[in-house]
Amino acid sequence: MYDLNSKNTKVPVIFGEVLFDCFPDGSAVIGGAPFNVAWHLQAFGLSPVMVSSVGEDELGKQVRDAMSGWQMDTRGLQTDSAHPTGSVKIEIVGGEPHYTIVEHRAYDYIDGAQLPDIGTASVLYHGTLALRNGRSREALEALRQDLDAMVLLDVNLRDPWWRKEDVLACADAADWIKLNQDELKVLGDADTIDDRSRAQQFLRHHGLAGLVVTLGENGAFACTAQGGFADVGPAAIAEVVDTVGAGDAFTSVLILGLSQQWPLALTLQRAQDFATRVVAQRGATIHERELYKEMLRNWS
Repeated sequence: MYDLNSKNTKVPVIFGEVLFDCFPDGSAVIGGAPFNVAWHLQAFGLSPVMVSSVGEDELGKQVRDAMSGWQMDTRGLQTDSAHPTGSVKIEIVGGEPHYTIVEHRAYDYIDGAQLPDIGTASVLYHGTLALRNGRSREALEALRQDLDAMVLLDVNLRDPWWRKEDVLACADAADWIKLNQDELKVLGDADTIDDRSRAQQFLRHHGLAGLVVTLGENGAFACTAQGGFADVGPAAIAEVVDTVGAGDAFTSVLILGLSQQWPLALTLQRAQDFATRVVAQRGATIHERELYKEMLRNWS
């Protein structure tokens, strides 16, 4: 097992949305990519600080209760009396789900003046959805200026809540980026023939230390500024129950690997292994701590 509770261990800082998927039957399931990543990292022992905001409402209370029950650090979770907790409305049309990411939610208004005193951080993780509003963008910039930490950008393009120029500006400020094959084509050079060349060109153009490209069922690959390259093939999955959150599971182990300085190829393999375990279960978060302990035992 890793000595992740050492007093000298720097903590990951996870910035962005926490929200609920709201279904037509009235049920609501907690999620949001940053929240899912923080949830996994807590179970892996990294004690992340989740920086987000919830409303003064029942869903906000559920977020706090869930975090407290999982022993997560809540000092970065703000309460917004003017805006409700984040939500995604899900409608079933013709048997297929359709998603509406509701705007002007609490996570759109994360307040830079209320950021916690974190001290030292290993990684500052953020996505792109929570940056759709200028208030939260300012809070992220304040965090970036305050923390001497590696910045990991997890691209998640959700129409209409992104602009290419804004995402590319985030890329310029990042050290590592994770995105999928389609997002690389949208943000990178569309005329480049193959993904690997496009990725290496994107990495050089934005001065990145590393870039990870996920390929869905075909695995993932990564390249670094030092010329390193690694890939991982598709995983053998006995049964796919729910693919929601697979990318967040992968990202959490990517952060773990970078924090522990694992070799790149080993990090990708372990990230793929954990994502495979997540899609075999219902939901983006796992509530059985033994699964995390089992993964750590296998990796030690």
